[in-house]
Amino acid sequence: MNHFIKTIRNIFKIEELKSKILYTLGFILIYRMGSYIVLPGVDPNQLEALRKQTSDGLLGLLNVFTGGAFSHASIFGLGIMPYISASIVIQLLGVAIPYFQKLQKEGESGRRKINQLTRYFTVGICLAQGFAFAKNLQNQLPLSAIAISPALFPIFSMFILATGTVFCMWLGEKITDKGLGNGISILIMTGIISRLPSAFLGEFSTALSIKGGGTVMFLAEVIIWLSVVVFTIAIIQATRRIPVQFAKRIVGNKQYGGVRQYIPLKINAAGVMPIIFAQAIMFIPITLAGFSDKLTGFVATMSDFNGFWYNFSFATLIILFTYFYTAIAVNPNQMAEDMKKNGGFIPGVKPGKKTSEFIDGTISRITLPGSISLAVIAILPVFARTIGINSQFAQFFGGTSLLILVGVILDTLQQIETHLDMRKYDGLMKSGRIKGRSSTPAAVAS
Repeated sequence: MNHFIKTIRNIFKIEELKSKILYTLGFILIYRMGSYIVLPGVDPNQLEALRKQTSDGLLGLLNVFTGGAFSHASIFGLGIMPYISASIVIQLLGVAIPYFQKLQKEGESGRRKINQLTRYFTVGICLAQGFAFAKNLQNQLPLSAIAISPALFPIFSMFILATGTVFCMWLGEKITDKGLGNGISILIMTGIISRLPSAFLGEFSTALSIKGGGTVMFLAEVIIWLSVVVFTIAIIQATRRIPVQFAKRIVGNKQYGGVRQYIPLKINAAGVMPIIFAQAIMFIPITLAGFSDKLTGFVATMSDFNGFWYNFSFATLIILFTYFYTAIAVNPNQMAEDMKKNGGFIPGVKPGKKTSEFIDGTISRITLPGSISLAVIAILPVFARTIGINSQFAQFFGGTSLLILVGVILDTLQQIETHLDMRKYDGLMKSGRIKGRSSTPAAVAS
């Protein structure tokens, strides 16, 4: 405890870090306040039907991602997910279309152009989803709950919801620029955390009911949940760098060997982004259906998050996106070229193309167990619901919610740890460093 208090004091001794934390907290506060501002013309006292619709199922999960803004018919009702969906499309286009490939290679100017196109596409998605959101609201609420003309309300709300999402994007960018970084992920994490207390209380109330099993059952569920949290942390921490040994020439006496170093590879170089992107894809069917709870056919099948095909598709997407993001984040050709320029080589592997192929094969092999582990954790909530755990609490038994929650918290703690380490202060963990995506491996000498 004394170490933790000392660390907090050290954090506020660093002016830059203190400013980043205060900026982040300030932007989060604005985001949370906005999630309670109801759309103009909607009576907040008559939203019971909408809250019931979002109490479980896929809409319930969407409500968790928006921090309850969806069920509040808030101006932030769409949350940040349209931006995630737009990012998916733009990045996929970067693989298939030469124009986007060219932009990716143009450095900072290309990145600015891609960001601009992503924003434009986000607005388009927001307008479509905003119209569907407003139509669903009209279907769920009584006529007396909406003071605006039924013909004008969807159009009016569509533009307000799009503006709300754009403002959320701006908040995320500000957190990235002036705060602790990972702004979009932090906003999603904030929404998830805000739903955790109510999920706990809901499960506790269920446990106290006649068929709930009592407090002993609730305590058992909490212990299981904590075990899942620890397991999830272990999996994410296991994305630490996997050493692939290589040697470095000693130029002075023209001998090989001498110094041995390691290539910093990871089990999962993509972090939590495959989870976020896969979930955004799984929201598409119900979005196309206008957020309705009266679904049939393929849309009903892909919106039933207790069903086999939903969870199979979700797990498959996570594995595919993990490989996709790893391919973007790690460039074997560049790594092989850098090694060649610096006089490095992998023992038994020829420099150049053979080294690139060796690194690529190694990445493919070590990414597979990492992606499968993420996929297994992502579908754990369906098993929790099967044994009778409340739907809202079950979402935190693994699943997208817990993976994002743990992943973003660890990354944020890593940012703080880095600032403390740069100034020779003790970190948040008394022994050992937090293993984040930006941890730096030490060279190993033989």
